[in-house]
Amino acid sequence: MAEDMTTPLLSDSEGPADALPVCLTSPTVAILGSGDFARSLALRLVASGVRVVVGSRCVNRIPSGLFPDAVELRNQEGAVSQAVCLVFMALFPEHYCSLLGLQSALAGKVLVDVSNAAEMNIHGLSNAERLAELFPNSLVVKGFNTVSTWELQTGAHDGSRQVLICSNSTEGKKKVVQLARQMGFHPVDMGGLSAAREIEVAPLRLLPSWSGPVVVTFLLFLFFYGYGVLLGILLPFLAQGHNAFYRLALDLVNESLPAVALVTLALVYFPGLFAAWLQLWSGTKYRRFPSWLDNWLQRRKQLGLLSFLGAALHGVYSLCLPLRRISLHRIVNTAYKQVKAGTEEPWDELGVWRSELYLSCGVLGLGVLSLLAVTSLPSVGNTLNWREFTFVQSGLGYIALTLSIMHTLFFGWDFAFHIEAYPFYMPPSYLLAVVLPCIVLVCRCFLLLPCIFTRLTRIRRGWESKRNFALHRLR
Repeated sequence: MAEDMTTPLLSDSEGPADALPVCLTSPTVAILGSGDFARSLALRLVASGVRVVVGSRCVNRIPSGLFPDAVELRNQEGAVSQAVCLVFMALFPEHYCSLLGLQSALAGKVLVDVSNAAEMNIHGLSNAERLAELFPNSLVVKGFNTVSTWELQTGAHDGSRQVLICSNSTEGKKKVVQLARQMGFHPVDMGGLSAAREIEVAPLRLLPSWSGPVVVTFLLFLFFYGYGVLLGILLPFLAQGHNAFYRLALDLVNESLPAVALVTLALVYFPGLFAAWLQLWSGTKYRRFPSWLDNWLQRRKQLGLLSFLGAALHGVYSLCLPLRRISLHRIVNTAYKQVKAGTEEPWDELGVWRSELYLSCGVLGLGVLSLLAVTSLPSVGNTLNWREFTFVQSGLGYIALTLSIMHTLFFGWDFAFHIEAYPFYMPPSYLLAVVLPCIVLVCRCFLLLPCIFTRLTRIRRGWESKRNFALHRLR
């Protein structure tokens, strides 16, 4: 009866061509190592219906309850002997040599190397390639090193679903791909084992697509903050002896953040406009953009999120302004002066309209920008079709940019036309911040003109000018 229970219901000859092999339908997978990754991997494999045996140099040192009850704990030799075809090498690469005594036992089996590189610059062979040299009779596959222990424990749906895999063995790669799918992940074939160098350094990269946008945003903040310090603190102190260094902590930060957010939001849409004008000038969409423009276009999402961060921080800082001691002092001092002089502050109709308009535009702009930030999340963006995503990111994006410009202009009101707004012959920071966004908005309006919009649409649908068509025929 026990033998009948272990016999597959369908034989291999009757199953489909892409069915899992016997070692994966009722598998025994070995994991060499008893660390955190080995424990998380064992949890995920058991949850996927895979029989797991963990091999350790010192089985007695493993605390009870560290692994699930369904996991069998044995020494390394015993774990390898129990494995049908797959063995995960969940130990540090420097300990690979200690397994040389198991070469004969590991012969013909698939060794999955899950290690990462120790440093970004790899000189020589990767860990997986060294493992293949140590065990030439085994099938070495690189994989699962880009999956964190958290993702293994919580399941593929709560983290990244991609598993990068590479190997020189088609058979070994196929078995690991099937197991990854059984665990709920999406395997990505990266090619031969030489690709292991790139895969091993992938987890070491710290936000590779964010470095440029973060640097640009930080430099913008330094510029506007330094400009505010020079114009509002240092020059008045040197020329008039006026001490306003208390503004360094909050006032200047709150003045710099909206300027940075506005310029960064303009940088999101400026490369798209520049690319459109290049297509109009060249008369074709098949000419490649310069590499710097390509990189700029690929970083628009990060720039947009950083713009949202600056706008959100500006909103929080603005809410804190009435709570400051200096604000309370100014209110009490103004009221005292009015009572002492027996005067009454007249109703300022223009001032009221100004404050109402710039606050309303600012709140609306932040709301639309929040919608852009939410839809940029993969979990939200994947639910939108291309037209919906384009409408949100492009249509609503320009609305957010327009509201932000109006917020700045209403804040400045007519001060830009008064000489008092240019102390030491230097313009205010908000006037500098609004220049690039206005240029972007004007260029966008030009692209919407029927004569230009029609030509650009034709080019993006494959039409080419006669000059480009003649050049292609000559080639």
